Amino acid sequence: MSHTINFQQAGEQTKAVHAGERPDPATNASAPNIVMSTTYVVDAGTTFSVEGLEEDDRWIYTRWGNPTVRQLEEKLSVLEEAETAVAFASGMAAISALLLHCLKAGDHAVISDVAYAALSEATNEMIPALNIGITKVDTSDLEAVRAALRPNTRLVYVETPCNPLLRLTDIEAVAKLAHGAGALLAVDSTFATPAATKPLSLGADFVVHSLTKYLGGHGDALGGVILGGKADLTPLRKKTAIRLGGTLSPFNAWLILRGIATFPLRMRVHQENALAVAAYLERHPGVKQVAYPGLPSHPQYELARRQMHNFSGILTFQTEDGPAMARRLAEKLRIIHYAVSLGHHRSLVFYLNSRELLQSSFRFSTPEQLASWNAFAGDGVFRLSVGLEDARDLIADLEQAIG
Repeated sequence: MSHTINFQQAGEQTKAVHAGERPDPATNASAPNIVMSTTYVVDAGTTFSVEGLEEDDRWIYTRWGNPTVRQLEEKLSVLEEAETAVAFASGMAAISALLLHCLKAGDHAVISDVAYAALSEATNEMIPALNIGITKVDTSDLEAVRAALRPNTRLVYVETPCNPLLRLTDIEAVAKLAHGAGALLAVDSTFATPAATKPLSLGADFVVHSLTKYLGGHGDALGGVILGGKADLTPLRKKTAIRLGGTLSPFNAWLILRGIATFPLRMRVHQENALAVAAYLERHPGVKQVAYPGLPSHPQYELARRQMHNFSGILTFQTEDGPAMARRLAEKLRIIHYAVSLGHHRSLVFYLNSRELLQSSFRFSTPEQLASWNAFAGDGVFRLSVGLEDARDLIADLEQAIG
């Protein structure tokens, strides 16, 4: 029986189920095995250094490479239409490895002024302390991106939709700006997922995902990944993934592999439910504002329609006296969990206080940046990750909790 599939012609569900997987040659097991071994029997002439390691060499040591982790990397590469992928123990491990691979002392990077909080905080202090220049800009503003580029800019890093504002960046336009300045473009596409956007096809050099979120999908396994071309990622694997040691556990890789099998199906329901819940909240008299890329009221709705084939399951909303409403939701919600994170099969909501975030994570250098934050977030927003429950049950839960 032949198990070769032409994934260039296959549909997204077929890719999600079969890419990277094949029957075990020893047992003919249909489901992928978990290879938990940290070391492997090798030939006497095997090198003790990663310097001579090639992408497809046999297994030596699990920090260098592991069969189960490699299956996951192959599946993700097919989904993102990338040449290769490097998996990490968390999304932040992937982001840190990318920054340290691309940037050295004297270099400069342009970073989204609103992005995942841990990235924002790392680029506020830790990365600049290495004598690496960082400029934070609203990457939805192409002129701001253009103005921030310098002769020593080596990386432009965007997140779209960004966390937590759900503000979008035009990937194709920013890719042209970055490449025109001799810089690489990295896109954190965690919120969008490959179901919505394939940034490499729009000109990005790297795509980053937190596998903990939609791709894993079940809230039970941390993971991260960088995807791109082999010319970039083979040395990145050697210089940062292997040497810094942010290695993904084979068990977590297996859990994420299992989660991805239903990924396209889940994303359709996430979008369907989020549209229903967003429309309900937009009509609610106690809700001041709703942001969801799939709503015509989103200020970048046309870009969302052009760049996203799925609007995903994240929305934000504002109410009067957000902290009081947060206490109310934490006490009264029965189906939706009051908890951080997102992209799980169950719905999660959490209040993000603007004053606290602007002190700890996001630092704006222009009035325009602050104005953009205020337009999307006001004094604070509830980030609601809409899960796979019945939409009518989620709406009823919000109705009885919000009042």
